[in-house]
Parts: sequence; C-alpha cells; structure tokens
Amino acid sequence: MSDPTHPLSSRRRFLQQTAALSLLGPSALAQMEHMQSAMPARMAPNAPDAKHPMLHVLELPPFVDPLPVPSVPMGTPSPRKLRITMREIQSKIHRDVPPTRMWSYGPTPLGPVIEARSDHPVEITWVNHLPSKHFLPVDFSLHGSGRDLPEVRTVAHVHGAKVPTQYDGYPTDWFPSGQSKTCRYPLQQESATLWYHDHAMGLNRLNTYAGLTGLFLIRDQVEDALNLPSGPFEIPLILCDRNFTTDGQLFYATSGDPDHPWIPEFTADGILINSKLRPFFNVEPRLYRFRVLNTSNSRFFGLALDNHQPMIQIGSDQGLLATPVEQKFFALAPAERADLLIDFSHLAGQTIHLRTGAFDILQFRVANQTSSAPLHSIPKTLRTLHRTPESSATLTRTITLNEHQDRLQNPMVMLINNKHWHEPTTEFPKLNTTEIWEFINQTEDTHPMHIHLVRFQILDRRTFDQFELMTNKKLRFRGPVEAPAPNEMGWKDTIQCPAGQVTRVIIRFEGYPGKYLYHCHILEHEANDMMRPFEVIA
Repeated sequence: MSDPTHPLSSRRRFLQQTAALSLLGPSALAQMEHMQSAMPARMAPNAPDAKHPMLHVLELPPFVDPLPVPSVPMGTPSPRKLRITMREIQSKIHRDVPPTRMWSYGPTPLGPVIEARSDHPVEITWVNHLPSKHFLPVDFSLHGSGRDLPEVRTVAHVHGAKVPTQYDGYPTDWFPSGQSKTCRYPLQQESATLWYHDHAMGLNRLNTYAGLTGLFLIRDQVEDALNLPSGPFEIPLILCDRNFTTDGQLFYATSGDPDHPWIPEFTADGILINSKLRPFFNVEPRLYRFRVLNTSNSRFFGLALDNHQPMIQIGSDQGLLATPVEQKFFALAPAERADLLIDFSHLAGQTIHLRTGAFDILQFRVANQTSSAPLHSIPKTLRTLHRTPESSATLTRTITLNEHQDRLQNPMVMLINNKHWHEPTTEFPKLNTTEIWEFINQTEDTHPMHIHLVRFQILDRRTFDQFELMTNKKLRFRGPVEAPAPNEMGWKDTIQCPAGQVTRVIIRFEGYPGKYLYHCHILEHEANDMMRPFEVIA
C-alpha cells in the first residue's frame, strides 16, 4: 500500500473517491473537481504545441448551443435488423470551436439510440468503416495490442445485455477496418437503459474516447403501464469528459514514455452532454424523463440542480426500481446509468442548471406554458422487485482488487486477484446457480466493477483494515455493515467498490453458458490489467 501523503500519488488520489463524496454532498465533489482540473497532465508526444495549445473550455461562452437529441434507427420490421456503421466524422462541440475529428456509430457524433422490446430479438450488423490508422496514441505494450496487429480494431459490446457469448463483444473478437460482424440479441430481459460501446482488446479506452458509444433502450409492458413521459419529453443525456486543443481536436494525455504511454486515469475539463460543451435545452413546465449515462473513461459525476430541487430516480443500470427515490444529489460512475424524472411544472419562465460539483453543465430554459395538457405524474410504485436471499447462494467468491506501483509510487498495473488477463480462468460459475461475489478493494480508488452477461443485487459494504490485511493477511473489519443506498436497491450490472471496503453482490448466472468477463470500468484500469475472464458451465 502506498503512502497516502506521498506527493507523487496526489494527482490520482483525487480522481476516484466518489463513494465518500456521495455521502458528503456536492460541495465535496466541487472541491475535488477543481483540484482535478488544476493538476496538469504530463506532457506527451501528442501534446499540444505552440500553434495549437490546449483549449480552455471554461473560458468559452456557456449555453450557446442547443442540446442535440440522438436519432432512432428504423431498420426492418420484426424480427428487427439494423446495420450500424462506424466511421470518422467531423463535428462541432461548441459554436466557437472548429470542427473536431471523432469516431461514431453513425453520421453524427451521437450513436443512434436503439429502441427494442423485451423478448423481441434484434439483429445488428456492425460495420467497421474507420481509417486503418488510429489518431490517438496507441500503447503497443498493453495486452492484446502488439505492433503485428491491425492498428484499428473494434468489437461492439452491448453493456448490460443478456446475450450468447459469441455476440457479447468479447475483447479478442475484434475485427479490423473494412470488415463487419452480425450479432443477435435475444433481449430476454426486463426494460432497462443499456448502452453499447467498443470493447476491442488494448484499444477500447481510445476507441471509446474517440466517440464509439450509444444508447440501447429496452421497453416492456410494465414500463408502458406507468405512463411515464415519452416522445419529446423523454431525453437521453450522455455525459463524458474530453480535452481539446484550440483547433478543436481531441487530446488524450500520455505518460511521456513512448514505449508505454498508458496512464492510470484520464480526466478532462471539457464536459460534453450529447456531444456539446455546456448546451441549453428548452423544456416545457411539465414532467420530463432523462436517461442519464456516464460514458467517461475515468470521471465520476456528482449530479444536482442549482436550485436545490430534488430529482426523482426511477431506474438504475438494469431497469426500474421498486419505488421512486427522491434525492438532490446523484453520484454516477463510468458506465452507470440513472433513469431520472425532473418536474419543471412550477418553474414556468425560469432558467435552472444541471451541475456536477461547482460546474454548471446543462441549462434548462423553461417555457411559459405547455404545448398540451400534461398527462404524466410520478408513480408511487414502479416494479415488483424481489431481493435475492443470501441462503440461495451455493458459493461465495473472494475477488481482490490490487494495484502494483514502481519505486516512485506510480501505478504500473491494476489487477484482479493479482492475476493478469492472459492467465488461466479461475471462475467457473454453473448455469442457473447463484453466487455471492465479495470485492475486496485494496487500492486507493473507487472501482466501478462490471460483470458481463448477468444482473445482480448489492448486498452490503463494510470497511476493513487495509494495513492488517497487507501485513498479516487477515481481514479485520473496522465498522458496521452498510446497507446499499435506496437508489442501489434495484438490479445492477456495474457497482461502485470504494477503497478500503468489501462490497458484496449476489448474482444468478442465467442465460447462456460460455466465456465472459468482468472488469473495472475505469477504462485505463481495464486496459492494464484489471480485467479477468470467467466461464459459465452448463
């Protein structure tokens, strides 16, 4: 364990302590974000030069661009078939910034929103029309990323989908530019806010940063019966952070080592919502539904409204909660989703802002009146959710989250159970059985852990003595068991595992046999080497 007072470890220490910040509130997150932005990244071979220095996005006039709303692809009737093409595009992130080179799953920077029905399969042909050379700094030393491989490789993963292994987007199932892959998604699961992104081994942190993300909504009859806001009153909010040079181009920092440019985390001062820097959105004085998704590589968001009005969370990663949860502050880790309701009915003619920490990132301009009579209200109950009893678990697995550092306490590698990706598989859950996985976080970061194929419920968290575990190999708890927060009581596929805590989840391995994976969704951690395979045995 590194010395927490060591100055060389201070930069990354501010990046991921969101679990504690979610208890302290927005002011703590604001302080952290200010310190994050103030800490300069190390200069790298792709660093800005005198001609095109870094763009200071906070100096740009805010709220001059309207919020874009992503399109919905039509495809064929049921059985539905879609063709989605990855391509390089040019798009403006702000009125006063030149167009930015990006990669996208469509003709605009927002990947199309795929809408589907539960138990109605969707077939998607993913087409790679990207250039053969990457425009971001590739680290050829990472696992699965040698110089003998195509420099641009992709494979789409529908995050949260219960899908056969051959269609899951396994990291080594990549295909190069000029090729395609057809995947069939059975969608035998409840309504949920899923998303899709690149998962190519060794490259997905760069491919995702370049723009390869999109939203995937599953609907069902339970959701239909709630009469929630829909159509123009149901809006995706896709959040990410990016750095740019003054000519509008994406900048991804590196370590400065040309042989190993990987960095342990990446955060930027430019917050994009639906591909725009601090946009505005015209709303009516009525109830709206927002599907919020964090697609950042490393950044956590702490979301609140500047008028201190509570937001109503009705769903998390894997669908609806049992009952609405009213909160003024929501912490969202990379890959997590929040299905939120915001009531503007009492704000006619006013302007309010969505913020993260101290930064206003989206402006709501409320009209004086509605275009039609509001027909929506906040339901008292949402979906019947049964908690999985611990007694149904046939096995408890202990999963350690580890970090190894060099003599200057800079991270060299992030590991699960102190094993690398390429080492033999050690987890073989049986199909249709239930297990408890306890994540013991021995690092200084909060890790958002994602498990493919399955949904799960969080059981509890508990603080332990890290020094005791490190020196005497004994797990000694330092506090009482902490129940999950009310908005964590639904089904999840990505869970925040805070530093120095044991986070326990209960999982039923339903669906399909075959090989899958679990990993930290801080993409830099996943790349080196916080990702492990598991295999479901029939």
